[in-house]
Amino acid sequence: MKKRLVKYLLLAICLGVFVSAEAQTKKKRTATRRTTTHRTTKTRTKAKIVPTVAVTDTIKPVAVVPAPVLPPNDSLPIPVVKKSLRPDEAVETTVLKDRTPLAYENLRADDAMFRHKIWREIDTREKLNLPFRYAANENNGNQRFISILLKAIDDSAVTVFSAIDDRFTTPMTKSEVARAIGGDSVPVPQFDSLGAQTGVIYKRQEINLDSFYKFRIKEEVIFDKESSRLFWRILGIAPVKNVITSMGVNLGETELFWVYYPDMRPIFAKYEVYNGKNFAARMSWEELFEGRMFYGRIIKSTIDNPYDLFIKNYKSFADNTILQLLEGENIKEKIFTYEQDLWSY
Repeated sequence: MKKRLVKYLLLAICLGVFVSAEAQTKKKRTATRRTTTHRTTKTRTKAKIVPTVAVTDTIKPVAVVPAPVLPPNDSLPIPVVKKSLRPDEAVETTVLKDRTPLAYENLRADDAMFRHKIWREIDTREKLNLPFRYAANENNGNQRFISILLKAIDDSAVTVFSAIDDRFTTPMTKSEVARAIGGDSVPVPQFDSLGAQTGVIYKRQEINLDSFYKFRIKEEVIFDKESSRLFWRILGIAPVKNVITSMGVNLGETELFWVYYPDMRPIFAKYEVYNGKNFAARMSWEELFEGRMFYGRIIKSTIDNPYDLFIKNYKSFADNTILQLLEGENIKEKIFTYEQDLWSY
């Protein structure tokens, strides 16, 4: 009996020890869980925010190339002609202003038996060329030939080419043309009402249109065997002026710019040529050039000229203007003789 009691007592003690150990382990687990959660919240709430460091870009930026600065597209320093506010003519002339030139006849290279380029110089002081200097003002502007050219350039109706060559290779802007015909801009001081200088503006002096009295034309003479005709086709026109630098050095007569003649034909057809002896009607400038109603002295040709020289640069011709004039007439005679020799009577 006693032995059973002792066994039960030992068994109860073992169960009590086991239960207390189990409880202690559960308490430790819960405590550890609580502490861990408490620590994590602390770490979350008390986490230090590290500022972001700017990362330097090692790639160099691409250099932006600035656009080229073009010269300003100025207007030319030419006089402005006011238009009449009432009809200034008793007849109807609106139809004349809408005239267009006829298209050229097509010339094939295989049919050209004779082809040469001719350069001429037109002096408007000669009697036959006086219409080039007609100085009246009309609604379409001044009637001088140089005024017609400059107005077409100022209206951007035609492309101007530089005089570095006569093959129409380098276009010019209005500011470059203005500098060529009138020189560089001149500083003009500005004053207020009290006489104190307030600033300086740059202006170009208004040009003297009568100072342009020589022109050069480049043309090609062609004999077409299909139509058995000799054709003269003008290619370009250039005004000539005696250029003197600011230092007083005379550079002589030089071409200022070139204008392609086929581009100017529609403009020339709208301007009439002065003719004081024609009581019926006036011809247009396009008809004057196509009808060869002008005189131009030959200054250069491709006939017997392998070195591409002007006549004035021929050997022993530089100081003798009479020989230069006779050589130009000799070239004209060669063209005339070639055409006449093709015919048999």
